[in-house]
Amino acid sequence: MDAPDDTQHVEVEAEGRVVASADVLADGDSAVAALHVEPGHLPPGTRTRLVDAVVGTPAVAGAERLTTASPAGDVEVAQRVRERLDDVEARSVGATTFHDGTVPHD
Repeated sequence: MDAPDDTQHVEVEAEGRVVASADVLADGDSAVAALHVEPGHLPPGTRTRLVDAVVGTPAVAGAERLTTASPAGDVEVAQRVRERLDDVEARSVGATTFHDGTVPHD
């Protein structure tokens, strides 16, 4: 199934291959991002770079709130989301953790 036309896709590459990606969709004052990280050994900071890329998309820049969906137990993603967003709340559903937070606008 293809993503909607207004979905923004971001990728993190290492050594010529995509190691992490996300699809970001804006919906009014909110944005939603589905994060995917390849299994196996990855360069340090891969997940941090992915969260930064998501927060840097126009969809998130124009939003008041962001919800991310990532694999449960991904500590690096959780930490970076808490660093980049305000008032973050997390909840797990099965193998997925959702983080909801306010997008700071400086």
